[in-house]
Amino acid sequence: MSDVYIGATLIGLAVMAVVLTVGLSTSSPTGVAKSLALIDQTPDARSVVKSEMATRDRLLVPLLNFTRNLAIGLSPNGTSERLTRMLDRAGNPAGWTVERLYGVKGAALVLGVAVGFLYTGLTVGGILITLGAGAAMFFLPDLLLYNIALKRQEEVSKGLADALDMLTVCVEAGQGFDAALTQVSRNVEGPISGEFARVLSEIQIGRSRGDAFSSMGERMTLAEVKNFTTALVQADRLGLPIGGVLREQSANMRLVRRQKAEEKAQKVAVKILIPLIVCILPVMFIVVIGPGAVNIARTFMEM
Repeated sequence: MSDVYIGATLIGLAVMAVVLTVGLSTSSPTGVAKSLALIDQTPDARSVVKSEMATRDRLLVPLLNFTRNLAIGLSPNGTSERLTRMLDRAGNPAGWTVERLYGVKGAALVLGVAVGFLYTGLTVGGILITLGAGAAMFFLPDLLLYNIALKRQEEVSKGLADALDMLTVCVEAGQGFDAALTQVSRNVEGPISGEFARVLSEIQIGRSRGDAFSSMGERMTLAEVKNFTTALVQADRLGLPIGGVLREQSANMRLVRRQKAEEKAQKVAVKILIPLIVCILPVMFIVVIGPGAVNIARTFMEM
């Protein structure tokens, strides 16, 4: 009987082995199907062992995600559109997006709060100072971006007159307007060449000339740029000759540049007055009146 039990047990184990083998072979693909399944599978951060991930992916990316979500939660509605416009006015610096700017704002907030707590403690005044430091650090990236945009607008104002002169010369020489824009974007230095290159790219992808220049006017805060883009948009809609419009705008731009130079020259006397009164005149008074004051004081002491 024992031999019968042993034989039945072995037969049962053999049947189970056959069933498991068939089941595993049918559930998982083999050969070419297995290779295609491996290609289609896209591993994510959860499926990758943390020790095999780079330090940036293990530490920096989750931290920036946390600070970005924190900044998004604290920002009012419409902040993303405002930051997008500020990035456009700043020339869209390489590598900077709205999401990364949110991450920097959140990191600056956390840093400001941490430094405030370390220096002031958990007192009432310390909490107020900490909140103020956190708010100041939270809006610091906006201020820096606004400063970059202002400097870029000044550079655009300096190079706009030369760019219009070249554009006018190219159009009057017989080139098409798009070819003239290409010449300006290649030969003129400064951010104005990048703006004309962006306008040309938008025209080439299918936007109308009026819409492309309207977008340029929205990105710029300068009055002369807005006047130039408005004139080109109206000329495009009314069918006016573009050469005459460019000639008038070029002459107007040279006049504006000369007026700005005169305005800056008139401001020099006012700007130099404060350092003259605070720094130079006290030193001159000390040098001129100092020896006489010492002699007068010595005479009174001897009397």
